[in-house]
Amino acid sequence: MKWTDIRDIAIELEEAHPEADVVNLRFTDLHKWVCALPGFDDDPKRSNEKILEAIQAAWLDERD
Repeated sequence: MKWTDIRDIAIELEEAHPEADVVNLRFTDLHKWVCALPGFDDDPKRSNEKILEAIQAAWLDERD
């Protein structure tokens, strides 16, 4: 997975962290969790606030 695979990342995060408070999640934690996902193989430095916000929004959509 790459940073641009927003929906796939959100699905994997929901499976890995179903108890997470997604709304109040710090971006530093979100970044760490994404980088730790199995199959994630992008450069950790390529993320930015816009990407992390998109992942957070997609993750919230997965919960609905």
